[in-house]
Amino acid sequence: MAHDPTTPDAPKPSNFLRGIIERDLEAGTWSQRHFGGSPGDGAHHRAGPLDPAKIRTRFPPEPNGYLHVGHAKSICLNFGLARDYGGVCHLRFDDTNPEKEEQEYVDAIIEAVRWLGFDWEANGTAHLYWASDYFDFMYRAAEALIEAGLAYVDEQSAEEMRANRGDFTTPGTPSPFRSRTPAENLARFREMRDGKHADGSMVLRAKIDMASPNINLRDPTLYRIKHATHHNTGDKWCVYPMYTFAHPIEDALENITHSICTLEFEDQRPFYDWLLDQLATLGLLARPTPRQHEFGRLNLSYVITSKRKLKALVDEKIVEGWDDPRMPTIFGMRRRGYTPEAIRAMADGSGASKTNIWLDYSVLEGCLREDLEGKAARAMVVLDPLPLKLVNWDEVFGAGHIEPCHAPAHPHHPELGERRFGLGPEVWIERDDFAETPPKGFFRLFPGNKVRLKYGVVVECTGCEKDADGKVTAVLAKVVPDTKSGTPGADAIKVKGTITWVARHDAVAATVNLYDRLFTEAQPDAAGRDFREVLNPDSKRVVQAWLEPSLASVAAETRLQFERHGYFVADRVLHRAEAPVFNRITTLRDSRTK
Repeated sequence: MAHDPTTPDAPKPSNFLRGIIERDLEAGTWSQRHFGGSPGDGAHHRAGPLDPAKIRTRFPPEPNGYLHVGHAKSICLNFGLARDYGGVCHLRFDDTNPEKEEQEYVDAIIEAVRWLGFDWEANGTAHLYWASDYFDFMYRAAEALIEAGLAYVDEQSAEEMRANRGDFTTPGTPSPFRSRTPAENLARFREMRDGKHADGSMVLRAKIDMASPNINLRDPTLYRIKHATHHNTGDKWCVYPMYTFAHPIEDALENITHSICTLEFEDQRPFYDWLLDQLATLGLLARPTPRQHEFGRLNLSYVITSKRKLKALVDEKIVEGWDDPRMPTIFGMRRRGYTPEAIRAMADGSGASKTNIWLDYSVLEGCLREDLEGKAARAMVVLDPLPLKLVNWDEVFGAGHIEPCHAPAHPHHPELGERRFGLGPEVWIERDDFAETPPKGFFRLFPGNKVRLKYGVVVECTGCEKDADGKVTAVLAKVVPDTKSGTPGADAIKVKGTITWVARHDAVAATVNLYDRLFTEAQPDAAGRDFREVLNPDSKRVVQAWLEPSLASVAAETRLQFERHGYFVADRVLHRAEAPVFNRITTLRDSRTK
């Protein structure tokens, strides 16, 4: 079975983040840290007991879309590290942008994290937090910076600020408003807060160093004016913090020790450290302050993860919604039939490094096959049905007789029991299991050849029936007596071919969606290419199939191996006992590498 990192004794893969945490724990870096039992400022935490969590991490999604496979990597990393080192991982909604966030996304994120097997409850507390709950403190911190001469209100236009920022070879030009007194800046900032100025007319900036070689330290913006209703705070605020200002404060208020993020935030780390150090010096935050650590983003081939582009797929009806089984969203992967164990195994196996990595999609499929092989029950299903008529049935078994057959639910798990089904005078077989003129190496049905109906009897093909256009409409064969599987005569006749089948009298009709990769190129949007140019026209095929009767009442999200065909799942949305719908998760092996 696939490696399951949620088990306590599972081996833990090594990476540089684990090394950092282990060194911190050995040095006692965080051992004297206090925790007030909930997020709060320095005084709140200093009044609390020693933090029972050895480390604290966080997963901080913005609720402006559905999580995708890239987020799964971050979820597994943050929650997994906290679990492995006696810590706690917080789920924090970074809802500082009032115009893009919706409750639909909040609910979806919570469900996705739980489905992946993680939780944010520890020591009797649910560590689920909202950045917007910290707006009061953020505003207080901004005023403290202004009063200390470390922030000012800038009334330049966005174009002027951009031009005066300089570039990698040219230092920035100080704003003409940079020399205002703290009192003047405080008064202006309060006017911003009170709604006296229009969106975009002014911003609050940190006063650091306009000549810094790190452009992110050239007086970055802390607050902007935005007259918009927020889903949590309503119309209380018309000034909102920038993410780069809010994020380190959120970490500090929650007592985070290791703030783990992707590499694009590496250049922001000096500002992260500067801000927390200033606020701790001003007495607003407790020391030691959180530390940021960056790891390389996981990119999966044949996938796009841009929220904008994923939204375009949905809006343009290229896919059938955010949970379309071809989508790389966690909801889409779940509906496709991927298991949490396989996704966690892929995330853990890809490690954590200081460089962005590309992982071939086949790695995820391999984790999935390894997981499903050990636990997916088997079944026979015919996807491209062609009738097979056993012309001597009445002579061998008697008219109206149904021969009982059985097979293990799983070949390696007898405790799962057996499937039972009947063999009758007509069965469904796969159309490609018959050839009038067989190619070399073809061992299935053709005139004069014998094959075994799996778990049933040996039959000898005698010909076929055709319609007026010459299309084969049925295959004809005769039963070879005394050859039923499991009986003394079963090995009396040796055959080279065994085929799967479903008897017509008890077959269950079903819709089966044969999904494949959504794109034909490994990097669909490489070099600015329009991803629509490389859509796979065969990413979804719908067939009407016949199932063995053991599948008549399986529940939605039941995963099975359809013998010969691959792994399939009962669709979690559309599947009904009276109208079964199955989705192909993956094939039995990766044929693309051959």
